[in-house]
Order: sequence, then C-alpha cells, then structure tokens
Amino acid sequence: MLGIDLDVLSRTYEEGARFADAFDTANAIVSFRFADLFWKVKRFLNIGSEAELRTSIKVVDKFVYKLIKRKIEQINNPRDDTQSGKKEYILSRFLELKETDPKYLRDIVLNFVIAGKDTTATTISWFFYSLCKHPDIQEKIAKEIIQATQVSGNLSIEEFAAKVNEETLDKMNYLHAALSETLRLYPAVPVDGKMCFADDTLPHGFTAHKGDLIAYLPYAMGRMIELWGNDAEEFRPERWLNENGVFQPKSPFVFTAFQAGPRICLGKDFAYRQMKIFSMILLGCYKFKLKDESKPVKYRTALTLPIDGGLHLLISPRLNPVIMINIFFFLNSVNKQPT
Repeated sequence: MLGIDLDVLSRTYEEGARFADAFDTANAIVSFRFADLFWKVKRFLNIGSEAELRTSIKVVDKFVYKLIKRKIEQINNPRDDTQSGKKEYILSRFLELKETDPKYLRDIVLNFVIAGKDTTATTISWFFYSLCKHPDIQEKIAKEIIQATQVSGNLSIEEFAAKVNEETLDKMNYLHAALSETLRLYPAVPVDGKMCFADDTLPHGFTAHKGDLIAYLPYAMGRMIELWGNDAEEFRPERWLNENGVFQPKSPFVFTAFQAGPRICLGKDFAYRQMKIFSMILLGCYKFKLKDESKPVKYRTALTLPIDGGLHLLISPRLNPVIMINIFFFLNSVNKQPT
C-alpha cells in the first residue's frame, strides 16, 4: 500500500515498529471509549488513557507525514532512483492525481491500513487457529488445493505460488467456505455503529431518532442459534456449501462481517481473493499446529479483533501425495529385505 515494509515481526525497522505499536495502542483506546464513561473528561484534562492516545497519535502522525513528504519528493525528482516502481503503491497513485494535502493523504493512508491490513491479518490469524483446532478441516482444504493446482511434484514455494491463478482460485469452494466460517465466528470488526440520518422504526418496532447511534454486533450475531442453528458455536464450513459442494453465500443481513446494503464493504471480494491466495500457498506447502495446545487463545479489545499476543504456530513441510506414495513403496521394499 505504502511502498515500505514495516517489518513489525522481526522489528529490525525501529521507526516502523514504533508506528505499528502506536497505531495498535490508539486503536485499542478508541475502541474502549464505548465502555469508558469518562473518556471526554480524560481528554479534556489530558490524563490516563486519553493522554496515552494523544501521545500515540503524535507518533503515528510523525511517521505518516514523513512518509508522505518523502513520496512527494520522489514524485518531484524524476532522477531519484528510489522512484522506480512507485506506481505500484496507493499513496503514489494519489500523489499522481495531484492530491497533495498532507492531512487528506494521512487520512487516506490510515484508513487503508486499518481497513485493508488489520482486518485481513486478523481474519487470517483466526483462520489458522481454527484449522489447528480442526486438523481434519485443514487436511480437506489441503486436498482441495492439491486437486485444484494439480501439483504432481515436489515444488518450491515460488513454483507452487505460480500455480495459484484465476482458474484455481475459482475451484476453492471449501476454502472459501472455511474463510467465511472464520469470519462468522471471528468477524474482523466485532462491533459496528451507524448514525441515523432520519427518524425511523426498526422491524421489531423500536423507534430510532435522527442523530441516534445504533451499534450492532457481528460477533454476537454470528453465534446466534436463531440465525445459524443449534450448531452455531461450531466451526463447520459445510454450512456454506450446497449438495454439490459449491459455495453458497448467505444474506449480508445475516452474515454481517462485511456489513450490508449501501455501506457493504467495498473491499469484500479483494479481501477474499487476498486471503485465498495466501492460504493456498501456505496450506499447499506446509502443515500447521499450535505451538502450545493447552494455552488459551484470546482476543484483544480493539476496533478489529486481533489475537492477544499473536498466534504462535509450529510449521512443517507438507509432502506432496506423489512423494508420499514413493516413500511408502520405498519403506515397504526396505522392510521386506532381510536384515
């Protein structure tokens, strides 16, 4: 999105790590305002969480404004070698459209970060957690990936990634169902709110007035027996498939992870595509297990639904079925030989 790698996992880029930490801190504090009755008082007095929020925002702004300034300089200096490949990045695209107001660009950058990065990363984390808790489902997806890509040899991850294209993506019904099931139970945005533009009456008779803020909870709605049946708490991708194993979408007013109506998520299809590509490459090449099966995995309060402390996994190479058959015959022949 921005043409830089924050490298927040290995944390070798100190400035990027500070930005990421400050962004996450601000995210959590803003979310907690829903439960903090005194946040406006704290903001006025600049104390407690609101003082921490103000400090975090300064760190975020400093990093983003510096990045915008650097990109503007690159655009204005055609002989700058760092300009190569700039058209690949969203920020550079806006600059080419002569959008140079730093505050506007900052808002664009931060919106893309929270809407396009955190949501997808959060969903992928819960997806792999769910697959580790249900290894049989993990194997079903791996089998679908191998069948769709028709991999017949021991390929490198780069070679395997080249097999992931429009044709193979369209065949991944079970993977699409498993990602949807993840979003049902662990929606990237667990609580969302809407402001009423005019007086209205909701279907069950509740009257909403202009200016009212109405919040709905995709996290709770995804677990309601009334909407999903008695197995609402279970991770079961099959609920999204028809009798032929083809993915069948649910009403967006029931499956609200991407919202519904005029405000439905613009990046829905892009998010699914991105997650499917990422998952196909990883699950086609590796097997995943939780590092500590006994350690409970919890979410952290934020605008999104991140896993508290991150998700720690054990990864092992996934042997191709052809190679596994060859190994079986080799071991079988060895076992028959006299010692």
